Amino acid sequence: MSKLETNTIDTVSGTSTLQVGSTNTSTITLGVSGDTINVPSGVTIANSGTATGFAANTPAFEAYLGGSGGQSISDNTVTKVQCQTEVYDTDNAYDNSTNYRFTPQTAGKYLVYASIQNESGSGSNLNASYLYFKFNGSSNILESSNDYYNNQIRADIIQGSIIVDMNGSSDYVELYGRIDSISGSGQLFESDSQFARATHFGAYRIIT
Repeated sequence: MSKLETNTIDTVSGTSTLQVGSTNTSTITLGVSGDTINVPSGVTIANSGTATGFAANTPAFEAYLGGSGGQSISDNTVTKVQCQTEVYDTDNAYDNSTNYRFTPQTAGKYLVYASIQNESGSGSNLNASYLYFKFNGSSNILESSNDYYNNQIRADIIQGSIIVDMNGSSDYVELYGRIDSISGSGQLFESDSQFARATHFGAYRIIT
């Protein structure tokens, strides 16, 4: 293997396209460990092939409340939503069986989102329904509510989203809900069998 030492590679006069590699090339390596490849301001990178190994919106997950009967909860009580059926979980960062929490282990800012389908007991109406995101088990970082002063609704869907800065070692996010009904009994978060993925929880990294 020979070594070429130079400071600048350019095209010959009259041509504007520089190609690195040809018919005998299978792998082109730029730099070695510790090097920085600089793309100056104003340069456009155009990709027509397959890009692998670049930063993506991961870790990421989405899960929904499965089963046939929904999740029964006590009236007017903040309750963790048990979204146990995963759509995807790129880094195994979501606990879908015990704590129902997202602990990404990768530092960055994350878009966290959720939706809860609420239903009060048969023959009763809702006063209000609530959705919460809790950060590290205690702090409410988002509270969203639907209020029904005429008490004329038995079911609703409540949604919420927030951007959270997570440390990549121990920070985690959980989804909670609360239903305040007239009857005080028979409340539940609806499962996938009643409304397709109406109760779901997800997150993905947007920037480091």
